[in-house]
Amino acid sequence: MRRAFRFALLPMLVSLAACGGGGGSVAIQPPATLPDADVSAVVKNDPGSTLAATWKQGPFIEIYVRGYQDSDGDGIGDLKGLTQRLDYLKDLGVTGIWLMPVTQSQDNDHGYAVTDYRAIEKQYGSLADFDAFVAAAHARGIGVIIDYVMNHSAAQNPLFLNSSGAKDGARRDWYIWSATKPSGWNIYGNDPWKSSSTGYYFAGFWDQMPDFNLRNANVLAYHHDSMRFWLNRGVDGFRFDAVGNLVENGPSAWEGQPENYTIMGDVLGMLGGYQNRYMVCEAPIDPKGFSASTACGSAFAFGHNYDIVSAAKGSSSAVAAVANYFTGAPANMAAMVSNHDAFAGDRLWTQLNGNQQQYRLAVATYMLQPGVPFIYYGEEIGMANNNGLSGDWKLRTPMSWTADTTTAGFTTGKPFRAVSSNVATNNVAAQLGDANSLLSFYKALISMRKAHPSLAGGSYDNATANGWTMSFTRSTANETALVAINYGSSASSVTFSGLPAGATVSAAWPVSGVGGVASGGNFTTAVQPQSFVVYTIAK
Repeated sequence: MRRAFRFALLPMLVSLAACGGGGGSVAIQPPATLPDADVSAVVKNDPGSTLAATWKQGPFIEIYVRGYQDSDGDGIGDLKGLTQRLDYLKDLGVTGIWLMPVTQSQDNDHGYAVTDYRAIEKQYGSLADFDAFVAAAHARGIGVIIDYVMNHSAAQNPLFLNSSGAKDGARRDWYIWSATKPSGWNIYGNDPWKSSSTGYYFAGFWDQMPDFNLRNANVLAYHHDSMRFWLNRGVDGFRFDAVGNLVENGPSAWEGQPENYTIMGDVLGMLGGYQNRYMVCEAPIDPKGFSASTACGSAFAFGHNYDIVSAAKGSSSAVAAVANYFTGAPANMAAMVSNHDAFAGDRLWTQLNGNQQQYRLAVATYMLQPGVPFIYYGEEIGMANNNGLSGDWKLRTPMSWTADTTTAGFTTGKPFRAVSSNVATNNVAAQLGDANSLLSFYKALISMRKAHPSLAGGSYDNATANGWTMSFTRSTANETALVAINYGSSASSVTFSGLPAGATVSAAWPVSGVGGVASGGNFTTAVQPQSFVVYTIAK
């Protein structure tokens, strides 16, 4: 949720209310008596886990509940609708689902302005609906992680209303206040200090999203309690938003501060008290650093995604950057080629102008290298941006289930937002059963990855870039995988060396490929233009 890109759009929310927004600026004037938020302590009550230990290897799919499936015809996606689509997700082969915010929000759209950390967004359903969804996902061997926003709340959150109501109020120091306006601040082109009737409060990303004071132990305890609220219900972990922005140490030290790593390391420790859980962080400022076991344990590989797309387009320098990335990056990082934020890039189909060969190369790259792959919903069918929308909204359109250019099979009513611009051609109905479709490609690639432990969780060795071709090996105790990807327009030859002499090399991709025997510890293969090959050697 990189702010310069996402929240430059948020002043639009007033006008967006008519089309499903409803999160415009409001005066910070709390009533004289206001009920406080539920800040009660939550004791760990781990329900355990029925998921395989390997579920955390992925792939995951990121889902925007508002845009996935509407079950009641109001034009807004909901939890019941999502539950109805779980068989589709199981068939796709994902082992985990990341839900964009499902907690009650002020914005009633993206969900990152949270008004109640322990309640479900009313338009999505009830806690009972959520529990039923999690149980149904678990029954299919799929884990569920949810977005959690520690950095800030909504301005309409009772905690902030109480904080802003009086200078000596009980929640005053739960947020960041100054009696006078501090000078010299500029965050993503904006002054983060906002005026209210009781002073100036800090809101780095939008005046309607004030920052918590995360130096306050009571605030940290509240968040841990709220996380346990969800973990006790069976949630399998969290995706944490904006962890590089948790603590500020001055106008020139407002991002990537040392305290942020400690805060997230404490969260990781708390999560470690539950069975088989997973967390991943959004930290574009330092993805590798936040992936450390002393911080988040896993973070999205921002920067790597841009190189993957550039390599797919034929940039030889990008091919080298992609090959080298995991030689110095934690293997547990989260990989992707796009997500819900415009700063991460357009939808992959739009980035590559619909070039399917390049599309498949980009996907193969992040599925076969180390890391936990995250698919953005609709990526598996080549959903495009909506050309009539701007900013983040163009990326968050209703899922293209059918070719209906009005509803996309997403709703029986009027969708909350216009559908993808290529819905008529790129939709689930058109691709199901087509062996040559993108959807079939994703299923086959995911199936291969899950079938070979070396691809899902093996070491990353012998990474080599030679012009437009990249090769590497991945190994576990019982298997080695040989991978070569040719991003160029002419055939290439790749030799894998250092293999056991006389080892049998079996073709894993394409399935019609021919293996061979490693002669003198070497195995040479041809890689056709804009294609990739995978071989395996059993130990």
